[in-house]
Amino acid sequence: MRKEILRTDPELVVATGQGGSRPDITIERVVINLDDAQGPDNEGNQPIDRPIVPDGPAAYFSSLPVKTCTAAVLEAGIPASLSHTAGTFLCNHIAYGLAHLIATEFPHLRGGFVHVPFTPAQAADRERRPSMASATAAEALRVVLTTASTTERDEATDSQQ
Repeated sequence: MRKEILRTDPELVVATGQGGSRPDITIERVVINLDDAQGPDNEGNQPIDRPIVPDGPAAYFSSLPVKTCTAAVLEAGIPASLSHTAGTFLCNHIAYGLAHLIATEFPHLRGGFVHVPFTPAQAADRERRPSMASATAAEALRVVLTTASTTERDEATDSQQ
């Protein structure tokens, strides 16, 4: 990620990942400095109780306007919610890495993480998993990117928990 940030010099980075148990688009507010995998990743790695960045802060808040982005996705008619944890596996690892890069090397950059549900085809192979069409998830991400690129300061809203 660092290499691509250096190569492209973006103003905004929104990383994404799938949350197979998530029924909607979830915009992450907080990421934690912990890898604690319940199962192995695709390469067989299964870190348990390890910091992502040794001596790094315990957590970071997203620098995206998370409540405003969530409200915008809902206004577009797409199920969405604000999430207070990206978990402790791969998505959190990526999200924490991005937040740490912003905090330590790229203070001009804003960024965060968004979870998307499984596609219907993926959910069909699993028992009782929520899903969302790829086109709907893509539209939600477009709304997040548009909102985040035009809104620097988050607004408190009563509709978000």
